[in-house]
Amino acid sequence: MTPNNNHDNLGKHRSMLGIFVVKFFQNKLAVLGLVMLLLIIGSAVFAPLLAPHDPNYQILTARLHEPSAEYPLGADQLGRDLLSRLLYAGQMSLLVGFAAMASATFIGATMGAIAGYFGGIIDSIIMRIVDILFSFPNIFLMITLVALFRPSPFWLIVSFAVLGWMSTARLIRGEMLSLKKREFVLAARTLGISKWRIIFNHIMPNAIGPLIVAATLAVGQFIIAESTLSFLGIGISPPTATWGNMLTAAQNLTIFQTAWWYPLFPGLMIFLTVLSFNFVGDGLRDALDPRVVEK
Repeated sequence: MTPNNNHDNLGKHRSMLGIFVVKFFQNKLAVLGLVMLLLIIGSAVFAPLLAPHDPNYQILTARLHEPSAEYPLGADQLGRDLLSRLLYAGQMSLLVGFAAMASATFIGATMGAIAGYFGGIIDSIIMRIVDILFSFPNIFLMITLVALFRPSPFWLIVSFAVLGWMSTARLIRGEMLSLKKREFVLAARTLGISKWRIIFNHIMPNAIGPLIVAATLAVGQFIIAESTLSFLGIGISPPTATWGNMLTAAQNLTIFQTAWWYPLFPGLMIFLTVLSFNFVGDGLRDALDPRVVEK
């Protein structure tokens, strides 16, 4: 490739990146979601510096203490500072969400790429597995898998990955069916490039846009799933804090009526985090639209 061609390709990539950035930042809700996500992730990462107390330290005289100067978000029924626990809970909830997303996306993208490219019996087998898994309510399968093992972040991530890859597989399969007929793929085949290199080096980079959007939205879904299982008492067990198991006390009607701050703030963090991921996902979907990039 000549230097001029290299320069032209570099200029084209910069132009596409510029269009993507401009389009994304034109979406005010996407920018708002990005800012909120940066704040939420930053508060979790720097929890040891921001937390005013040890998240597991109990002060019996402060049980169900209402918000005050010493306890900005109040204290729980064991006298633990809610703000400190909320910050540390973000670490675990986000860790589970991101790790489950990465695992499920990898499995789904690989299975979808194989099914879409090779077709035939391989496609039929993979898609029937997807159909079977989709036919069961995910929440019951997750409860069953987690109940079989000791509740822990590792087994939660494994369960989410095993039961959360199907949508990505269908998405990538559809992209693969379309892209494998394009001229650059036919040219790669003519040159004798191996099928696996064609799939992962030539086709997958062209399907990265929809994959990024799906992965972004999946983080919020896995955070909700973790919160649901922890709320039911079969997720991550205390004293390790997650936003879900902090909400468990909301099942107590007395606490819910007399200590409104206790369930409010963990629920608000789940709501804001998932909403932010949805806003960012919508913004990425618009910014990565090929029809927009080609303009």
